[in-house]
Amino acid sequence: MRVLLVEDDELIGKAIVAGLSKHGITVHHVGTACEAEAAQQEDTFHALVLDLGLPDRDGMELLASARAFEPGLPVLILSARDAIEHRLMGLQGGADDYMVKPFDLRELAARLHALIRRTQGRAAQTITAGPLRLEPDTGLAWFKGEAITLSRREVDLLTHLANADNRWMSSDLLNERLYGLGEEVSSNALNVHIHNIRRKLGSQSIETARGLGYRLGWRLTP
Repeated sequence: MRVLLVEDDELIGKAIVAGLSKHGITVHHVGTACEAEAAQQEDTFHALVLDLGLPDRDGMELLASARAFEPGLPVLILSARDAIEHRLMGLQGGADDYMVKPFDLRELAARLHALIRRTQGRAAQTITAGPLRLEPDTGLAWFKGEAITLSRREVDLLTHLANADNRWMSSDLLNERLYGLGEEVSSNALNVHIHNIRRKLGSQSIETARGLGYRLGWRLTP
């Protein structure tokens, strides 16, 4: 299990990273909302652990943006704000669970495992094409039966290509699907994602044709 931890207190963050590792949970620790959004865009996580008192933005704002970017991501708020109003606001704002500091690391690990079990118990969309199996909602992927790690953008790109059902997709269309119309993106961002996917899945995973664009290299399995 891989978790994104957003906690601005370095000592608390290090303690959580060390403590959860003993329970089979790998933690990527960042200290700001900006770093959290960048990490979510470039990597895949099974859950988000969120402190509300962040230096650059309120945690509730980050919760909203994380939910908009990845609706199915389980979120656990970990905060010193212990009033019932704060807990209700967090849960009503989209969090799946709320723990108050100070806390026991064993309970935090248990709650995260329970969140993941509930998420994986939902009927998730699964895309199967050739040797690739992909769950777009969770970001989980398998290649030739082995689990592989794909970034969130790589998962989204493969999902869009798969949903095109063997039709070619232009660079402009893929950039629009991945980033939207309002987001600024570097001219070679798409090429970087395609290069990384081919490195992980093989050169045949994404086909290219001049004047047509890109398509998935394998046909979907019904």
